[in-house]
Amino acid sequence: MSATTVGITFKVTPSGARVPASERQRILSNPGFGKVFSEHMAVATWSRGRGWHDAEVRQYGQIAFDPGTSVLHYAQAVFEGLKAYRQEDGTVAVFRPEANAARFQRSARRLALPELPAAAFVEAIDLVVGLDSDWVPSDPEHSLYLRPFMYASEVNLTVHPSDEVTFVLIASPSGSYFPTGVKPVTVWLSEDFSRAAPGGTGEAKTGGNYAGSLLAQAQAAEQGCDQVVWLDAIEHRWVEEMGGMNLFFVFGSGSKARLVTPELTGTLLPGITRDSLLTLGRDLGYEVVEGRVSVDQWRAGCADGSLTEVFACGTAAVITPVGAAKSAAGWWAIGDGKPGVVTMRLRQALVDIQRGAAPDVHRWMHAVPAR
Repeated sequence: MSATTVGITFKVTPSGARVPASERQRILSNPGFGKVFSEHMAVATWSRGRGWHDAEVRQYGQIAFDPGTSVLHYAQAVFEGLKAYRQEDGTVAVFRPEANAARFQRSARRLALPELPAAAFVEAIDLVVGLDSDWVPSDPEHSLYLRPFMYASEVNLTVHPSDEVTFVLIASPSGSYFPTGVKPVTVWLSEDFSRAAPGGTGEAKTGGNYAGSLLAQAQAAEQGCDQVVWLDAIEHRWVEEMGGMNLFFVFGSGSKARLVTPELTGTLLPGITRDSLLTLGRDLGYEVVEGRVSVDQWRAGCADGSLTEVFACGTAAVITPVGAAKSAAGWWAIGDGKPGVVTMRLRQALVDIQRGAAPDVHRWMHAVPAR
């Protein structure tokens, strides 16, 4: 069996070893995040002069690495994260895979990697999720997390763009990011470290950005905070991101609420959830602005009540309310420290679309063909 798209033919070899239904249901009742994987994965190879080849969907399994494999030394790699959801009618749909495919291409360009055609990206998802559709949970707070990634697989210690690259897609059933409900987090404003600088790799989804963030995240934990907030690398004045998530600030309340999110300057990751919330915010009648928010503005707005809510957004958690902020200069609460009305209204609106409980007027949901 095979599937062909844009000149890339995926050979499909269904796994003969399937997890028993009873065991799978036990796992899906409490899957955690990123600890359990479904039975299939997609793999493809690119080589200079030949292009993409040897594309296949096969049983999930280990990948061998020669000690001299380039990615182990020079970190030439990119990845994505998106989710498949069980719809109210029992079918399966993926949220905005075309947008993730486009970002995957942009990240690849920045890391001097070949671009995987968007149609092949989506085809790989259709094939893996189609084969492993039983791994898509039915619980309304659960989903099947999809992790496409690409890495330099040439065995060579010379510093150069790799002449061989491997693409892989794996899938992992994901439990609720908030097992005890949506809880506000406390954030630490990092003034000692920077996530990204102009001209760097900030807008690419590459593992090195996350590796470089871990020390600051540990510092946040030492300060009794849940997450780190990144400031701009030049002035350490302008707010950029929270951990690996985009931030939104809500000024005012009710129908007059105004949403402000840091503008994309090349140092921020252009989040798919961020982009979706910009659209949904307008749909719900809010003023939506992409601009700049300084630390002083954040603190002063909380003090005088003009800044009423803050939340972060991303694929894993959808929306995470921020209840308090802390820096070397002090601590301050946001609103009453609880999830805000605007925050939760936006979250529900997005989740309803993802679950098929609300009209998909923007055509964000991609139905996975039944196999």
